[in-house]
Amino acid sequence: MKITELPTPALFLDADTFDRNLAAMAAVHPGAALRPHVKAHKCTALAAAQQAVGHATFTCATPREVVGMGLAGVGTDLLLANETVDAARLRAMADLDVPVTVAVDSTATVDAAAANGITACLIDVNVGLPRCGVAPHEAGHIAELARRAGLEVRGVMGYEGHLMMVTDRAERLAAVERAMELLLEAHADVGGPVVSAGGTGTFDLHDSTGVTEVQAGSYAMMDTHYGQQGMPFEQALFVSGTVISVRDGHAVADVGLKALGMDHGNPSVAGGTVWFCSDEHVTFEPSEGLSVGDRVRVVPAHVDPTMAMHEAIWIVQGDEVVDRWPIDLRHW
Repeated sequence: MKITELPTPALFLDADTFDRNLAAMAAVHPGAALRPHVKAHKCTALAAAQQAVGHATFTCATPREVVGMGLAGVGTDLLLANETVDAARLRAMADLDVPVTVAVDSTATVDAAAANGITACLIDVNVGLPRCGVAPHEAGHIAELARRAGLEVRGVMGYEGHLMMVTDRAERLAAVERAMELLLEAHADVGGPVVSAGGTGTFDLHDSTGVTEVQAGSYAMMDTHYGQQGMPFEQALFVSGTVISVRDGHAVADVGLKALGMDHGNPSVAGGTVWFCSDEHVTFEPSEGLSVGDRVRVVPAHVDPTMAMHEAIWIVQGDEVVDRWPIDLRHW
């Protein structure tokens, strides 16, 4: 099958570019120095490709991702980098044959984990992003509570997500170092071998921060949001669309809000300037003549929610479709 034969909108991954991205990251963070984030793709087949280049520990955002990875036999060490007090989901993770660690930041999350069979945790620390995470000076207390409850405290984690898109590299590095000082302050009170942090936007800024593992995910596929950063990763993910209308000055393709993550803004269209997106359409100004029925490549602005909107991702080499990977960890 050719790309042009896929029913659109069709999410597809360029296999050769994807392989180069995996190799580029493995060269910087080999083995357990990278804990790839499953939330970026929600696809066990894609995770298996990451494992094949040496990355066998994984970060997950939801219990469904943890359970799905465990049942698929992908990963040797799974981290739920998120808090949950859902007893059924905690028990489902605890029942897996693979070691599972969960993030905790309160008495309630510690108690829920311990009561439902979880045996290991990381203390989630707020390093500047006002989301989950305990204040650094309170991390030692949560660790003490966790140990009293019978949990192994493996260390700390903190996410400097608010710094991922600081445009100036020197400014971004200085801000990351300040955030990691908070994490190390907490780690001094918590103990354990793990200091987990980072993401694609800061993947190369942790040489001297004390971080033991980086939680990056988007690097494997990329999007326009991260593509502005000048990283050594290429755009591998696209949504193929069909031009369905051409009018004076603009064209419309069948790739809209229901096929794209839009929280980081408009996508881009190869050979055109995007005007706006609506439910089922992207309206754009083409740089050269197009006809109804032509195919266009749309690059999403945010890979994670884009992946979650599709049932499968098509794997292509050149113009040939070579495989289909279900996005089997989508939904809750």
